[in-house]
Amino acid sequence: MIVGIPKEIKASEYRVSLTPAGAGMLKASGHQVLIEPGAGEGSSFTDEAYEAEGATIAIDAKDVWTRSDMIIKVKEPLPEEFEYFREGLLLFTYLHLAAAQDLTKALVAKGVCAIAYETIQMPNGSLPLLTPMSEVAGRMAVQVGSQFLEASYGGRGILLGGVPGVPPAEVIILGGGIVGTNAARIALGMGASVVILERSAERMRDIDEVFNGRIRTLMSNPYNIANAVRKADLLIGAVLIPGARAPHLVTEEMVKSMKKGSVIVDVAVDQGGTIATIDRVTTHQNPVYEKHGVLHYAVANMPGAVPRTSTFALTNVTIPYALELADKGFEQAISQNQSLRKGVNTYKGQVTHSQVAQAVGLPFIELETLL
Repeated sequence: MIVGIPKEIKASEYRVSLTPAGAGMLKASGHQVLIEPGAGEGSSFTDEAYEAEGATIAIDAKDVWTRSDMIIKVKEPLPEEFEYFREGLLLFTYLHLAAAQDLTKALVAKGVCAIAYETIQMPNGSLPLLTPMSEVAGRMAVQVGSQFLEASYGGRGILLGGVPGVPPAEVIILGGGIVGTNAARIALGMGASVVILERSAERMRDIDEVFNGRIRTLMSNPYNIANAVRKADLLIGAVLIPGARAPHLVTEEMVKSMKKGSVIVDVAVDQGGTIATIDRVTTHQNPVYEKHGVLHYAVANMPGAVPRTSTFALTNVTIPYALELADKGFEQAISQNQSLRKGVNTYKGQVTHSQVAQAVGLPFIELETLL
């Protein structure tokens, strides 16, 4: 199989979908790896490093897309890449189609077989390809939130951990999953006062045990959310429903109740966001906007700011699936791996993930009927 690695073109996206070592693993398994020139530069990987592992440097992006049987990316294709779609192309990347109707329609129209990292799901419900980037984004959420709390950025002028005699900032986290617990770990380490709102009582018990009671937990319901949001200096949205749009848990009225200069970081923005006032996606160049006196951070590719760490972490978890797809072919791979099967979002001109279909308003077809 010819496996293509194009350069990411999303604003401030410096990750690449495969390390040179990952390319070497595919090459050793008998596959050709085609790399767009400069694809790894943002993560400090040279073309020569890929060539040393047996990869081939392509002419340009078009060369990669048109010659490859499988395209491995980091972020969802942008409109300028839609022209490269074709029937039978295997696309393996983060897609977040629930918030991307135009992309979904383009994939369906061209008959692309699209497998989304974020919907590959293990029997225990975990999302193995989303986990490492959720870990990065959760930790970054506190890092960037503390920065924008500084007065020079328009924030309240609060040090997250306070100092002796001065109370720390109140960090409120919606969701106790991978993003939420990683955000909590960093916020706690910086000395903040941390509250996690979570709807699972069992998960709250786990959090209490892991953090030895140093983090307060509250049942996630409208009453508790409203009270917590009102007190927040830094509010972090960390809720994900695989394949579906994120639920709006924080209303505009709740945001209006927040303190002037407080900060919201919504990690779920690429799935539509959990905060009602997150009405646009921002970039690393212009990451925040102000609404109702509150700074909103809505960058959809947060891990792209730390690309080398993120690229290693991503390749660690994607390469086994990439090898399985390349070695066995699509149909055999998904028939033998039910977790991978759940990642299939579009196939043969149909939407094959029920929550994606519902979110974008397109018909849902069971994958089994198309095989």
